[in-house]
Amino acid sequence: MLQDAAAHYTILTAMLAPAFFLTATASLLMSANARLARVIDRARTLLQELESASDEQELRRIESQIAIQRRRSRITLYGGQLLYIAVSCFVGTSLTVAADAFLGYRFVSAPTALAALGVTMLLAASVLLAYESSLAVRVINDEMDHGHARATARRTRGR
Repeated sequence: MLQDAAAHYTILTAMLAPAFFLTATASLLMSANARLARVIDRARTLLQELESASDEQELRRIESQIAIQRRRSRITLYGGQLLYIAVSCFVGTSLTVAADAFLGYRFVSAPTALAALGVTMLLAASVLLAYESSLAVRVINDEMDHGHARATARRTRGR
């Protein structure tokens, strides 16, 4: 009887192990969703600026910024999708551990394969989101350079 209880606790412990990966994945997923919302907001602002821009150079600059925002949104979306797959893999790992125990350990390496796939998706999503962060920094640096150039031009005209 005591051995049966110990076996159940071992199974439950194995089922809970993927929860650590789930926590990390959920945290990244919240970050990715927040990033996507910011990218969408910025793209909408740029579209409004595009409508009111009259100078050809300004139009090209805004269109370039919109293209980068489109790229950022796709990268962030792909990263989020990979994170959702990772969540599914980690939940699947827990369920497979339980099903494997009930069925007499016939799945052999299925829980390990699902966990490894989940970790791989987590890694891939992290790389994509890191790349998207570098694009975000590039965009803000371009915007700061443009703002500085405009301010310098205004000061020069004012003299």
